[in-house]
Amino acid sequence: MAASANHAANGGAGNGELPYAGRDHVIIFPFMAKGHTLPLLHFATELSVHHRSLRVTLLTTPANLAFARRRLPGSVHLVVLPFPSLQPPLLPAGVESTDALPSMSLYPAFLRATALLREPFAEFMASLSSSPPLVVVSDFFLGFTHGVAADAGVRRVVFHGMSCFSMAICKLLPVSPPAGVEHGAGGGSPFHVSGMPENVMITAEDIPYSVAKFTDMDDPVTRFLIDNVFQSDVRSWGILVNSFAALDGDYVAPVEAFYEQGARAWLVGPLLPAAGETPERDEENDDAEGCLAWLDERAARPGSVVYVSFGTQAHVADEQLDELARGLVQSGHPFLWAVRSNTWSPPVDVGPDQGRIVRGWVPQRGVLAHESVGGFVSHCGWNSALESLAAGKPVLAWPMIAEQHLNARHIVDIVGTGVRVDSGGGAAVVGRAEVEEKIRMLMDAGGEAAQRMRARAAWARRAAMSAVSDGGTSRVALQKLVGELQRSYDDVVIKVG
Repeated sequence: MAASANHAANGGAGNGELPYAGRDHVIIFPFMAKGHTLPLLHFATELSVHHRSLRVTLLTTPANLAFARRRLPGSVHLVVLPFPSLQPPLLPAGVESTDALPSMSLYPAFLRATALLREPFAEFMASLSSSPPLVVVSDFFLGFTHGVAADAGVRRVVFHGMSCFSMAICKLLPVSPPAGVEHGAGGGSPFHVSGMPENVMITAEDIPYSVAKFTDMDDPVTRFLIDNVFQSDVRSWGILVNSFAALDGDYVAPVEAFYEQGARAWLVGPLLPAAGETPERDEENDDAEGCLAWLDERAARPGSVVYVSFGTQAHVADEQLDELARGLVQSGHPFLWAVRSNTWSPPVDVGPDQGRIVRGWVPQRGVLAHESVGGFVSHCGWNSALESLAAGKPVLAWPMIAEQHLNARHIVDIVGTGVRVDSGGGAAVVGRAEVEEKIRMLMDAGGEAAQRMRARAAWARRAAMSAVSDGGTSRVALQKLVGELQRSYDDVVIKVG
């Protein structure tokens, strides 16, 4: 059941108790972008299922309520905060998530609107004053949550939605920028990022736009981050990371070095719900398009199908979709392709035995786990990257925006579970010949390189599943996180008592 912002979450331990004692309530506040929201929905589920002594409340907004409700068990309480309006109005009514923006030119306005959630969030926290929560787990972009939580005597744990690998590089590059490297330049020699292990090499193409614009005070996103985010980030009590030690442990120290007061990074991923942990009707597993049935028909040829998806955020031009379609057909491998565009039509006939183009929802975790799927053409958003690793499927990395190029570098060069498309610096259309060649490299298992890649993908699957099993590194990290939070308040009681 959802509640409005002027109502406290159900129940409340602590009547008659010291204000720092007996805390059992976790507040989770995601940023309104699907790639940031989904892992925190899974985190809320994980806490609710495996830490039943805790009460879990997730904050959302009216237009995002249905999305959250369908993906959470009834034990997670929902509180709805009103989404702010800018004056003059800049965002269409009902647009409360980045994937709903009609144009990414409105993204700076969207960020400014989310900052105005401070007031309703403060009202909500004030309603809990008689029984303060254990912690506020909130997204990096919602910087105001740190100050409000601190004023209420509550710890804040920050969530970035990134791996330690990419997060560390994004924090290190502005401090030690490489000489003579221009963001987005095609090609270029690989260079070492100071502060990272010696084997970590990236190119100019891998540098995220927001990192490259770090010193540009005229850039509205940079201005927002400086004014609203960076200081609250480094002052957080801890960092929640959707990753696991075997994958990301080498990059924890560079991340933690940027935080004050000894904040620790807690690797609790992959945050993917296990069977029985999701509601009876979990839309993530809905398959109205019949994707899994189509894959079932190809089960006689395990690993023969290539799955293609570029996520919910990046725009792909029709010309690029045309070349991708031609390259897929020429590769000779059957494909399942999730396409966002409702107006694009394939330039070649795609028969039912060649492939399937889907415009609705695709149950991605189920697709990647299917025995018929042998590889994943992906934008390398971190959630998709983790899902591919957890499923043990190699990736054709086709990064587009944000830190996706760093994720691709991590998966292909460090973990060794994929190949990378040559995007010519990101501006040019990738031709059908390149698509065909790289899909064959991904899917044709006869060569030594392909066998090595699939062996590494199998290792990644075992490591991911081990991390979230009983006694695994991520399961233990979550137990320790809860325990240390509770002890941190006990320490405060001792100091003031």
